[in-house]
Amino acid sequence: MKSLTKFLLPLFILAVSSSIFAQTEAEQKLWMEYMAVSPIHESMAKCDGEWNEDITFWMDETSPPMTMNATCTNKMILGGRYQESVTSGSMMGMPFEGKSTLAYDNFKKMYYTTWIDNMGTGMMYMTGTSDATGKKINFTGTQYDPLVGKDLDARQVFTIIDDNNQLMEMYITKDGKEMKTMEIKFKRK
Repeated sequence: MKSLTKFLLPLFILAVSSSIFAQTEAEQKLWMEYMAVSPIHESMAKCDGEWNEDITFWMDETSPPMTMNATCTNKMILGGRYQESVTSGSMMGMPFEGKSTLAYDNFKKMYYTTWIDNMGTGMMYMTGTSDATGKKINFTGTQYDPLVGKDLDARQVFTIIDDNNQLMEMYITKDGKEMKTMEIKFKRK
């Protein structure tokens, strides 16, 4: 079996790489455009660096908001095509850490964001578009709520106020009613 695998694996790699390199000039041009670091990616890179976060979140409309402070570090990865953000802080007396990615698809003209943290085991995934200025991105997606046992519609508005200040607002829709659940004010260190 090992001999067969050693024989078939190089053939498979050769077949796949041959199909990649056997593209027409027009197909190669499309791939180059798709993988290019665009002006939007360059704009995302301007948000690289270390940031302080002032976080306010609401558990429900009747409870007072809770607050916490955190820090995050943004950096472009994979040749400047994606931005990774790593957050750390303390929430309700426990260490908090999270990670997000931000992507922009050159062909779909759409942003993508993911979020994971140590306060759950799921992943939030959202898609979005920006306004004409490119300084406000409106994301939509879902967020799992373990208290109701299902995904809830979620919306996020990310605003670049200036080079040193940003705002993220998060909303969920529960029982047909949208509610603001979080606000993060980012200030560059």
